[in-house]
Amino acid sequence: MTSTATSAKKESAIHYKTARINGLDIFYRDAGPQDAPAILLLHGFPTSSNMFRNLISRLASSFRLIAPDYPGFGQSSMPDHKTYAYTFENYADIVDKLAEQLGVGKYSIYVMDYGAPVGYRLALRHPERVQALIVQNGNAYEEGLLEFWDPIKKYWKDPTPENRTALHSFVDLKATRWQYENGVSDLTLLDPTTWALDQLGLDRPGNRDIQMDLLYDYRTNVPLYPKFQNFFRQNQPPTLIVWGKNDAIFPPDGAAPYSRDLKNVETHLLDTGHFALESHGEEIASRIETFLAKNKIAR
Repeated sequence: MTSTATSAKKESAIHYKTARINGLDIFYRDAGPQDAPAILLLHGFPTSSNMFRNLISRLASSFRLIAPDYPGFGQSSMPDHKTYAYTFENYADIVDKLAEQLGVGKYSIYVMDYGAPVGYRLALRHPERVQALIVQNGNAYEEGLLEFWDPIKKYWKDPTPENRTALHSFVDLKATRWQYENGVSDLTLLDPTTWALDQLGLDRPGNRDIQMDLLYDYRTNVPLYPKFQNFFRQNQPPTLIVWGKNDAIFPPDGAAPYSRDLKNVETHLLDTGHFALESHGEEIASRIETFLAKNKIAR
């Protein structure tokens, strides 16, 4: 192997690291050339940076990929929910400080599920740093909160122990597996270790309460939707939407409104479910490469 090939292979290797932020150990995956355009990969529920494992490998020769695990997820610290506030604002603060620690002053943001309110809160803090958005089933409009959210909205309105307990089924194995399988036409494309790994995290003592706290805190994102939308209008980040159209959690009703506020938006509704990367990873990766290059966000 030539020295050039060896150097390229080293640059695209995935590094598994931990940063100390706000007194917590924050695990993150870091790959790609340090001087390449950066993409922050922000995961959803109930997974971790593991959801980006294949995408990172696919794009690491051209981009700097940074994928953190939030507290209570993956390999990051999981303090007791009575001593640490599991909120989307705190998650945005952690991602913000991680980017600063790594010296990343400009970035595109890939948002999915919980990653959307984390990433959009970050964008409100530093609109000048956001080069582009990649949106995979990440909501910023009330049109996207349909029937699935009814029991959660009931808990927001009346946070009784009974309404909280009614949401416990959301963290059961059956529900975790359903999130991966629902809406996918070819189930043989799915790696069962994904939901098995997610469930290991959910089954840790104390994690269920963490997830219930986050479901309750999600209510704080909805009043911010107008601010997120104003960010879109005022800053007009180039936006690529790659959305699993069969997703029951964040249905395509949430994808359509982005075009109201964004001029440079490209939307692709994929014939899959919530975790679109599992079945359409190559298509999404190719579209990211093409879209960012077209918008001159490329090495």
